[in-house]
Amino acid sequence: QVQLVESGGGLVQAGGSLRLSCAASGRTFTMGWFRQAPGKEREFVAAITWSGSSTYYADSVKGRFAISRDNAKNTVYLQMNSLKPEDTGVYYCASQHALSRQIEVASYKYTYWGQGTQVTVSS
Repeated sequence: QVQLVESGGGLVQAGGSLRLSCAASGRTFTMGWFRQAPGKEREFVAAITWSGSSTYYADSVKGRFAISRDNAKNTVYLQMNSLKPEDTGVYYCASQHALSRQIEVASYKYTYWGQGTQVTVSS
């Protein structure tokens, strides 16, 4: 069983930055960040393979967000720059339960989920 705990959310003005962390206990594989805004479905943000050699981003965050991981600390990060009000939402990290040939963007492909951390971007 894998447990994931997110941290680093908060309130920031548009144009600002935040760094989210996701600390994992247990074996993780490809990990992803998802977000959910009020009244909207959960959407994919970014993902990274276990080795860190491959990453993938949603078009809406490409060039502004960066995902990374430190396997020695069993932690995944999401550096968020040039934040916009539309980035507001609860951010969740998730892990797949096995190795995968490709990075998945569908939430059902991820087995383990954290409790989420709120990110609010004011205009």
